[in-house]
Amino acid sequence: VAGSKNQYSFDYLIMASGNDKVHIPGIDHTHSVCGKPELAIDLEKKLNGLVASGTGKIAVGFGGNPKDMSAMRGGPAFEMIFNIHNYLKRKKIRNNFELTFFAPMPEPGAKMGKGALPMLKKMFDHYNIVKHFGKKMKEFRPDGIVFEDDSVLESNLTIFVPAGKGPSYLSQSDLPLSEAGFIKVNDYCQVENTQGIYAVGDIAALQGPEWVAKQGHIAEIMGQYAAHNILSEISGKNDFKGYAEHLNILCIMDTGDGAAIVFRNHKKSFIIPLPIVGHWIKKAFGYYMKISKTGSL
Repeated sequence: VAGSKNQYSFDYLIMASGNDKVHIPGIDHTHSVCGKPELAIDLEKKLNGLVASGTGKIAVGFGGNPKDMSAMRGGPAFEMIFNIHNYLKRKKIRNNFELTFFAPMPEPGAKMGKGALPMLKKMFDHYNIVKHFGKKMKEFRPDGIVFEDDSVLESNLTIFVPAGKGPSYLSQSDLPLSEAGFIKVNDYCQVENTQGIYAVGDIAALQGPEWVAKQGHIAEIMGQYAAHNILSEISGKNDFKGYAEHLNILCIMDTGDGAAIVFRNHKKSFIIPLPIVGHWIKKAFGYYMKISKTGSL
């Protein structure tokens, strides 16, 4: 219970509280699409204000956590800048705006597989988006971004998706934690060296190849398997299910005028461009998710 200091006993515990964000000074000067719904509304107001002015500089990017490379989300940032490009193009003011994509790693998007980098480069060039890669963010300011070499990128609107780290409250626990502060679990989502405690989703330290990424469908699989494994243990069947074999990257990367299906697992990776129809597939998926999770539109 939030804010409660009560003690609760349990036979089994599933921890699924998500993660904290890696803090960078001045992060309050940025806008994000990966947070509370109100943040998206604030971003819309800021973007529409720039559109009304008819000109501006917009920077979009994401952060990394070198202690856990699975705790970063580049996809929403890519989608954001491509959609902004097409939004400005429809308004017939794209040439009045400078769009820049920034990331601390030299090759953002490499996790998506060998076909991702040339495809992204082609899209950045085609959309006339400036690339600012390979420099860590030192500070965000109201009018731009300061990087580790003290260079400055001017921006009237900065959209940033921070990397994740383990929730701060876990440091006060005696649970086994990874270097990035996530809970260590085995393949069955059981917390290491504990009895009856499970961790699923972003709060858990994923075990897998270097490209593994924390995604919603992986969290769902972990939740399903944790529940199954608890019931299996209670019934004495011991037919536990492991999440590791299901690790993959799967997304529909919307661009505003189309999309691309991105997939990668232990055996293969591919990217399938979907001009025009892909955008509407992504919108339809959004409606499906809302109906399936909330029961209404």
